[in-house]
Amino acid sequence: MKLLKAIFNVGCLATLFSQALIAQTVSPNIKREFRGVWISTVANIDWPTSPGLSTQVQKDQLIAILDNLTAAGFNGVVFQIRPECDALYQSSIEPWSYWVTGIQGQPPNPFYDPLQFAVEEAHKRGLELHAWFNPYRAVHGSYASTYTRASNHVSVLHPEWMLTGISSSPTTKILDPGKQAVRNFVSGVVADVVRRYDIDGAHIDDYFYVEGITNQDANTFFTEPRGFSNLADWRRDNVNLLIRQIYDSIRTVKPWVKWGVSPRGIWKNGVPPGIVGNDNYSSIYCDAVAWLQARSLDYIAPQLYWRFGGGQDYGLLQPWWSSQRNGRHFYPGLATYRINASGFGPASEIANQLRYNRTSGNTQGAIQFTANNITGNRGGITDSLKTDLFRYPALVPVMNWKDSIVPYPVRNIRYAPLASGGPAAIQWDLPLPAPDGDSASRYTVYRFSTPSISQGDLDSAKNILALEGRRYSKPKRPPTQGPWYYIVTALDRNYNESVMSNLVTVNPPAPPVLAYPANGIQNVPDVLTLGWNGAANAGSYHMQLSSDPTFAASLLYNDSTIVDTFK
Repeated sequence: MKLLKAIFNVGCLATLFSQALIAQTVSPNIKREFRGVWISTVANIDWPTSPGLSTQVQKDQLIAILDNLTAAGFNGVVFQIRPECDALYQSSIEPWSYWVTGIQGQPPNPFYDPLQFAVEEAHKRGLELHAWFNPYRAVHGSYASTYTRASNHVSVLHPEWMLTGISSSPTTKILDPGKQAVRNFVSGVVADVVRRYDIDGAHIDDYFYVEGITNQDANTFFTEPRGFSNLADWRRDNVNLLIRQIYDSIRTVKPWVKWGVSPRGIWKNGVPPGIVGNDNYSSIYCDAVAWLQARSLDYIAPQLYWRFGGGQDYGLLQPWWSSQRNGRHFYPGLATYRINASGFGPASEIANQLRYNRTSGNTQGAIQFTANNITGNRGGITDSLKTDLFRYPALVPVMNWKDSIVPYPVRNIRYAPLASGGPAAIQWDLPLPAPDGDSASRYTVYRFSTPSISQGDLDSAKNILALEGRRYSKPKRPPTQGPWYYIVTALDRNYNESVMSNLVTVNPPAPPVLAYPANGIQNVPDVLTLGWNGAANAGSYHMQLSSDPTFAASLLYNDSTIVDTFK
């Protein structure tokens, strides 16, 4: 009976546009594009699935999410760490979040730091992690009676900072944006996280003033007017000041960390012409255009949660926002959660929005809401990403106003067994520091069928095998036996890319040799351990069990993912 064979496994006007035409003409071969997804923690939308789960279950759930997103082709996550002036991380400023432990102020037991864990696991997979803060919300009105606020929660320590009793959400409490003390508090929370964690970006969402506010902040307007006589202009300036203050503090603490904001998708009702709906400017008093004009952020991610056509036409809003970006990055927020919902449409709506983005030189990517719609393959969108839209990996676009110095190349690239044991992998050593002191944050692994490699070959995403946060790669199985040729480039924190490394050639592996049981043995027991001697150059092994000696049919077992030398 044939039991074992080795395989070579070392690697793997806008609305006038016809969506069908877009689908036919836009290539998935895009080398640079931010492919983000929001991971929501408030109300356990995405993670963890309920408050108070064990530490191990929480870790396992988050790893599964990150694995699914990596497999779907994403390169960034926006991870919610402060839903209600609380913390999904170790903080001396704000209490532990109810949404993690089930009791606000109580740490996980056994202890772990969810943000630190998320950063480490995201970076292992080559993913950027942007820490997502809600800037003003202190008590979510929908859950105000669900749990008790901790004694060190800001609503308890500083009730004079709270705005409440707003008719549209009477049990919601928000920090008063007009108070300089509040702006200092919020920017201090963000700076604390930037200082202590290796995050790639900081991010806030669209919860500014609560819609329907009337005179709740009248006293603040009287005591801290800053020369304003118009209440609405003063409120907008309060938000402008916070956006700028956070940006300045980030640039002081860690200038490479990105700062992004996700406002509502409509800036003003009627802008651009034909657009109707609730806006940022008049309803919640935030002026996203002012932030872009002042360049007080690095990227804008307006929530364009509508389909093509209608009064909130994606085909009108997307190009209008792209025209406002003023040299900053533009990542439209996409409503993946609305797939198959009334008034939106099937997964092809999201797919065509992604394709449409690629027709615009002013769009550098997109962020999808939310992660559970990707892990759950809502309407088949994840299949579409894997097989078409995100078929090839992509690097995050460079923000050239931050840093343009490329890192030095990696050293000592090789194909060899890992020191920790197991099968062979592509490995390399850390680059020397570049003139700016930066070395490498991530790596791009390329695979070629020929040793003659040009710059054009490097510019094609089809040749990217993987993005790695570690200094090794266990490549997916190549399409043929080879030989195959690999190079690695270094990426710094801003995704500037080094020149290519030396070439490493990997030839097909030798066949494994059966170690036990003896070859040709008869009457083997129902349960046994099959062992073999490791084969040179093997990245994994393929084991088959069949009652057909030709293995043409009747496969009882068929696994090509074995990395050990026994089963």
